[in-house]
Amino acid sequence: MADPARYRPRPGEIPTEPGVYRFRDQHGRVIYVGKARSLRPRLSSYFQDLSALHPRTRQMVTTGASVEWTVVRNEVEALQLEYSWIKEFDPRFNVKYRDDKSYPYLAVTMGEEYPRAQVMRGSKRPGTRYFGPYTHAWAIRETLDTLLRVFPVRTCSKGVFRRAEQAGRPCLLGYIDKCSAPCVGRVSAEEHREIAEDFCDFMTGDAARFMRRIDQRMRTAAAELDFETAARLRDDVGALRRALERSAVVLPDATDADVYGLADDELEVAVQVFHVRGGRIRGQRGWVSEKGAEDLGSIVEHLLLQVYGGERGEDVPREVLVPVLPDDHDDLQEWLTTLRGSRVQVRVPQRGDKRTLMQTVARNADQALTRHKVARSGDLTLRSQALQELQDALELEDAPLRIESFDISHVQGTDVVGSMVVFEDGLARKSEYRRFIVREGTGDDTAAMHEVLTRRFRHLVAAPPTDGSGSDGESTKFRYPPNLVVVDGGLPQVNAAQAALTQVGVADVTVIGLAKRLEEVWVPGDDHPVVLPRTSEGLYLLQRVRDEAHRFANTFHRQRRSRSMTTSALDGIPGLGPSRQQALLARFGSVKALRRASAEELQQVPGVGPAVARAVVDRLRGAEPGLAVNLSTGEVLDQ
Repeated sequence: MADPARYRPRPGEIPTEPGVYRFRDQHGRVIYVGKARSLRPRLSSYFQDLSALHPRTRQMVTTGASVEWTVVRNEVEALQLEYSWIKEFDPRFNVKYRDDKSYPYLAVTMGEEYPRAQVMRGSKRPGTRYFGPYTHAWAIRETLDTLLRVFPVRTCSKGVFRRAEQAGRPCLLGYIDKCSAPCVGRVSAEEHREIAEDFCDFMTGDAARFMRRIDQRMRTAAAELDFETAARLRDDVGALRRALERSAVVLPDATDADVYGLADDELEVAVQVFHVRGGRIRGQRGWVSEKGAEDLGSIVEHLLLQVYGGERGEDVPREVLVPVLPDDHDDLQEWLTTLRGSRVQVRVPQRGDKRTLMQTVARNADQALTRHKVARSGDLTLRSQALQELQDALELEDAPLRIESFDISHVQGTDVVGSMVVFEDGLARKSEYRRFIVREGTGDDTAAMHEVLTRRFRHLVAAPPTDGSGSDGESTKFRYPPNLVVVDGGLPQVNAAQAALTQVGVADVTVIGLAKRLEEVWVPGDDHPVVLPRTSEGLYLLQRVRDEAHRFANTFHRQRRSRSMTTSALDGIPGLGPSRQQALLARFGSVKALRRASAEELQQVPGVGPAVARAVVDRLRGAEPGLAVNLSTGEVLDQ
């Protein structure tokens, strides 16, 4: 355990102005980011008697090796800088609120020429409007199917849209009036965009305007004795009402708000949020995370930073209802107002419907924490047990909190690739996985393993940078050393791995191999393996790490092999590389269309000159059906 007194700054050095501070470990990796209205008392509080600190805070300061700070003008700037640094460095000791599941959204791709409505998961994309999240994808499809009767927006993929456009016939939805069929010109791009914008307005809660408008049109059609149109409009009104009935009315004043509820114990905190738009619940999300030493006010502050400012940031509503106000909620409110572009209130509801809804959300959070503790308590215990077993069996000084595993994949020495997977605290850290293309064209697994490990650990011998990125473009995460390296194989592979580490000058990393046949653990230079019991949690963890590296290597190898096997009639034409091939295919649509084009037409594509155009014509005109063509020269061969 490191002594924080070694890097404690002198009290006179720490300014009293507001600012943001960073703790770094011995490898230069940022492990914690925080902010303070006054830096001096906040930083001094970390260097008091260790026994008085929260266990998580004590672990953080003993892991740290240095602390640095940046002074800003006010608390709002400190809030913004803290968020930017947390997003950039992903510190391990900052609390992270991760979704307890992957929620689907109803998305409308307003950035496309013909916007498309679809179910979408994952990171949010620019130019796309999102509604939700929903608990189930089928709920989105039911709602969308109902609303397409009134808002016939496009829902097909680009491939289906393009084929319908070329064929001049719409898909089934176009025939049953659940798509306005812009692919065949029934509506223009501007008219289709208006339909998509109306659909988005309805989903954001502006339902009354559409109901009134359709009802008025229905009455006008009935007065003009156009009963067929009136009946269709009546059915449209019914469809809108059915869609609205699926969203419960919880606030009668058409409020736009996000309502948060928290439930916590000594170690963890569960968060639930109801997204209310137009007085109706449009979605629900949940998180469970480690609590750390933060009070509920700080938890609320960091939670809102991640929800509204993260990579998948939500739209900021007019009101954010929370169970506890952060200490500097005025600064947080100003930041949210800047994001929204209009006034945002962050407050605790005291009475009425909003207070009742807050209590309902809190009950959901309490139930979520209970479910999480039941589901994860065994896993947490077993992960700790596995790390302890590995420490004891391999006689390590510390538990292997960071494990890296490597594997090689190829077919008879071709397309040789390597993989590196990372497990931290017994869990996969997929953001730090790496893939390697083996440069030496050999099918020898030991030589390939030696190359991969040499390239990976070469980063450790260089001094870690202080600006968050390496001089070669690699993240400092790649320079963070593991406690344990696992290779797939027996003694030869382990010896090759140890030789690679010795060659680059890394001597304080333990290397082992896990052989598939008997699941034996091999140590470099030892003719006898370490045999772990079949029921050992440590062995189970090693198997998961090894199998994940094997899966990752095979996936990358299949990708490389499929690309190398893909051929085209355009391959091998002098002067025609991948970029020009893509430009020609984008312009003409297919090789068949290119075969009909003249050299002058080909020259209209940027980057295609007379010589390249003539070579393409000569190649494709020679590649008529029934003729054998040499793909490297374009020569027509004798039959």
